[in-house]
Amino acid sequence: MRGRRGDRMTINIQEHMAINVCPGPIRPIRQISDYFPRRGPGPEGGGGRGCGEAPAHLAPLALAPPAALLGASTPDDGAEVDSYDSDDTTALGTLEFDLLYDQASCTLHCRILRAKGLKPMDFNGLADPYVKLHLLPGACKANKLKTKTQRNTLNPVWNEELTYSGITDDDITHKVLRISVCDEDKLSHNEFIGEIRVPLRRLKPSQKKHFNICLERQVPLPSPSSMSAALRGISCYLKELEQVEQGPGLLEERGRILLSLSYSSQRRGLLVGIVRCAHLAAMDVNGYSDPYVKTYLRPDVDKKSKHKTCVKKKTLNPEFNEEFFYEMELSTLATKTLEVTVWDYDIGKSNDFIGGVSLGPGARGEGRRHWSDCLQQPDAALERWHTLTSELPPAAGALPSA
Repeated sequence: MRGRRGDRMTINIQEHMAINVCPGPIRPIRQISDYFPRRGPGPEGGGGRGCGEAPAHLAPLALAPPAALLGASTPDDGAEVDSYDSDDTTALGTLEFDLLYDQASCTLHCRILRAKGLKPMDFNGLADPYVKLHLLPGACKANKLKTKTQRNTLNPVWNEELTYSGITDDDITHKVLRISVCDEDKLSHNEFIGEIRVPLRRLKPSQKKHFNICLERQVPLPSPSSMSAALRGISCYLKELEQVEQGPGLLEERGRILLSLSYSSQRRGLLVGIVRCAHLAAMDVNGYSDPYVKTYLRPDVDKKSKHKTCVKKKTLNPEFNEEFFYEMELSTLATKTLEVTVWDYDIGKSNDFIGGVSLGPGARGEGRRHWSDCLQQPDAALERWHTLTSELPPAAGALPSA
């Protein structure tokens, strides 16, 4: 902005109405040009100040104390608070919830408390909100949890606890919890309001963490055709890097299974317990599966090592609580591999493979450690969660479907 020598310098309306956009309460500023003094004739030209100095009558731009910005209140139970920008006037609203990782039971407890100031989605200016949880990466349908729907409100109170079973320390280090708030519509598709994504690595074992966070819009990923060659190259590189980090056979998780191993010195054999499965992949059109579990002890020369549980109808979180016994010396068991596969039962056609895992000296990760601990601690029942993968064990591919 220029002026003639001796004229009073004027401020246009855009500069005069500028606001402070730093986090915290919105505060008007008299003239934004005062923060950028200009040298020029007269007292308005900055004659008495240096170029980098702000006027004395205006406070410098400074962030408010964190507690004032967050507007967070300390919970009565002493839980750690993680909250930011919880202004009631936000466009999408805020969500308040607690997360607790129980390392002993391998469970993740998610208590959805309440939301405030949600975006109106219906003609009456209200909404019918509910909350969905997903663990990423992973099959969304398999690990989806959902609260009840609260009718005709923009400030719903749920106070519901949703629990994930089979959560290991490895999950805590690399998985993300996606929390979505949606509006239920009986006449058409449900509408998305906003979401929050919480990396589980922010949680500490056995310590509840309190959150009060603004909802964010869902940002769609760009399609490959709209990406530049450089971006496509970076995207392919990141996918390959993720596959290398996860390792072969772990590219697609199909759920979890809780297994119990115990070598009985008195009975001289291995006792295998199929306890339960958690968030299995859905194989049927109704969004569920009819799962059952098969076990084999390889190599199986006599083909007598097959055991099979009963079928659990229409569930992705079946509880079996069944045990199988393999009579065998401990020294011989050290050369064996236990193959556990989960299948979806179908009437009149081949059953669908859901996922599998191998335990033995040639297995990887937790499967190898569980087997080794079992052989080193006879007569001790050891329960561990294992990840089911889409990789079909080599011997299972030739097995009959039932």
